Amino acid sequence: MKERLQRLNRFLTDVRVEVQRTTFPSGKEVQGTTIVVIITSIIFATFLFVVDFGLRKAIDYLFEFFVR
Repeated sequence: MKERLQRLNRFLTDVRVEVQRTTFPSGKEVQGTTIVVIITSIIFATFLFVVDFGLRKAIDYLFEFFVR
């Protein structure tokens, strides 16, 4: 039991040391990366919409061409 308490104490000490080493981004950095993610998502969504629309039209055309 004593060994487990020592291991737990050592673990918690290591956690505290690691948290003190951690650096967190500033508010401006978080805001900047959030904007980049939103813009990138919009660009990819638009691209995929255009590709999907084009492929759908191409497949519709092929079905019309071969069904006639």
